Amino acid sequence: MDIEKLTGKSGEWLRGMGPYGEIVFSSRVRLARNLRERPFPGWAKKEERLEVLRQVREAIDKLPEMAGAYTENMEALTALEKQLLVERHLISREHAAKSAGSAVIISPDQSLGFMINEEDHLRMQAITCGLQLPEVYRTINAADTGLESNLDYAFHPRLGYLTACPTNVGTGMRASAMLHLPALVMGDHISKIINSVNKIGLVVRGLYGEGSEAIGNLFQVSNQTTLGESEEEILQRLEKVILQIIEHERNARQLLILHKAVTLHDQIGRAYGVLSHAHSIASKEALNLLSVIKLGIDLGAFPPSGRLGVDELFIETQPAHLQKGVPSKKMNAEERDTLRATLIRATLSRIPEPEMSKLTPSEPESDQQKHHE
Repeated sequence: MDIEKLTGKSGEWLRGMGPYGEIVFSSRVRLARNLRERPFPGWAKKEERLEVLRQVREAIDKLPEMAGAYTENMEALTALEKQLLVERHLISREHAAKSAGSAVIISPDQSLGFMINEEDHLRMQAITCGLQLPEVYRTINAADTGLESNLDYAFHPRLGYLTACPTNVGTGMRASAMLHLPALVMGDHISKIINSVNKIGLVVRGLYGEGSEAIGNLFQVSNQTTLGESEEEILQRLEKVILQIIEHERNARQLLILHKAVTLHDQIGRAYGVLSHAHSIASKEALNLLSVIKLGIDLGAFPPSGRLGVDELFIETQPAHLQKGVPSKKMNAEERDTLRATLIRATLSRIPEPEMSKLTPSEPESDQQKHHE
């Protein structure tokens, strides 16, 4: 598979509507692994990295779920192609800076991916739509088990899996969910939520993880502790907290409808008006306004049929994705802003004007959702 085919369609994690899908964009589990008696990538010589790359790639190629996967050495990727993968949350910004001795392998549906010789010899991730942490862990655990039969992992009987960064020692697992929390932001409650989460050993980050900004009211909530707890305990604690955040967001949405209806109507109307008529718009402003449109869809102001198109705009309006659509020239920021506005107008032309009379609080939980509690 080539990168054009891979990035020509959205990943399954974005196209689906999983449990709590009106608030939870996606669930992801990453595992960090290293080979025994091999220097970590940051200390390894080029020849050593290349040998690790060979071993790990051979093991991944044997996994049945990776048949037909996209695979490429990092030095063979252009800066644009690397940024495309970052914007799709398929590789880290750190891995995008790698070259010889590093590689990426991604399943055809983009739900399973491997970074070879990032900070660790192997970083693998599984991602799916909605709040499905146990399910996504089962996917990545099956792949990890398959690899372990062919790779000699660096493992200590007391400490667990050994990693380049001490904060990952133990399970080597980072589990997270991407949450859309516009009502908590509008109600000025988000800082209280973030502070509470940080106090219990979890962490809240922005759209692209550590060090990034929470643009579009999107927040990643993940575990911070990997040592001293089992994978199941980490996942249970994380899911419990995420369910509480979901409840707070739903309550905040109801309060907006009941007590700040004029403000809510104004925000939705302004977002629709600006995005429907703008001929130039920057990335940050676009994502923040699309967040309000998404909230309007969730609350019934727009038909649900517009959800996928709006969700895809969160990815398709990012700089590298815009540039991908114009291969004949390198666009400057002004040209990207113009193209971004054009794409958004085209999507919103298929969505009718908001009907504020239809604004309703979040729907009651389905039976599918309740089994997670």
